[in-house]
Amino acid sequence: MAMNVRKDKYPYWNKIDTTMLTRASKLVSVATSFPVQYNKAIVGRNAFAHESGIHQDGVLKNAQTYEIMTPESVGVKQSALVLGKHSGRHAFIHKLEEMGYKLSGNQLEDAFVRMKALADRKKDIYDEDIEALVDEEIAHSHDRIKLISLTVIAGTHGPQRATMKLDIEGRIAIEEAEGNGPVDAVFNCIKALVPHEVKLELYQVHAVTAGTDAQAEVSVRLSENGKSVTAKGTDPDTLVASAKAYLAALNRLVLKRVRSNFEAIAGQQPA
Repeated sequence: MAMNVRKDKYPYWNKIDTTMLTRASKLVSVATSFPVQYNKAIVGRNAFAHESGIHQDGVLKNAQTYEIMTPESVGVKQSALVLGKHSGRHAFIHKLEEMGYKLSGNQLEDAFVRMKALADRKKDIYDEDIEALVDEEIAHSHDRIKLISLTVIAGTHGPQRATMKLDIEGRIAIEEAEGNGPVDAVFNCIKALVPHEVKLELYQVHAVTAGTDAQAEVSVRLSENGKSVTAKGTDPDTLVASAKAYLAALNRLVLKRVRSNFEAIAGQQPA
């Protein structure tokens, strides 16, 4: 973008489609489970946000006053309310294509069902909600451990308690656990259902959109025997998002174990 906006200083050229930068950034964020910082230049959520009255006045009069590049030039579109509980499949498909998604039949049907379920819980559906919904499904479609249901009892009088049902490689398991807070109870419940010894290195919560009914995006980093994995989970319920994120990270650790065992066995085979 420096080459694009300052050709007087950088007299070079490239064939990069800059309108794909934001989407590429989000794709990397999904693959690595690391959220993009709000203040990140070009692709951050606040890159084209102006809160100051002076800034807003300047942008309204001439966008280039504080924006050396346009949002459209890097693939940023205004988040618009386009879908709801009464939206049809055709409108949903059109929106996905507009956002750059190409889903297969089963993926499309599952995404549509999840969008309708989200619309029943959330009044306004924004582009960011759709991205979080589709990206999560693609990232975790092959997980061995999946969340079926979660109930949490919390309040000023503890201890807090969580009841969870998991699908563990086709086997349904239910467990209850207490904790020092609702999140701790949820994670203890997972440990009771899937016994393991890992270290929780990171727990972060972000809001996907504005508003009290915004989806929560939770990031969790787990480490085991020197190996660290990070995963994300999204849901209008922060505790459900927390459970999804922890399970996603746990699934990645399980995959790493399988790969390590396979490599160890392969290394013992005669040449």
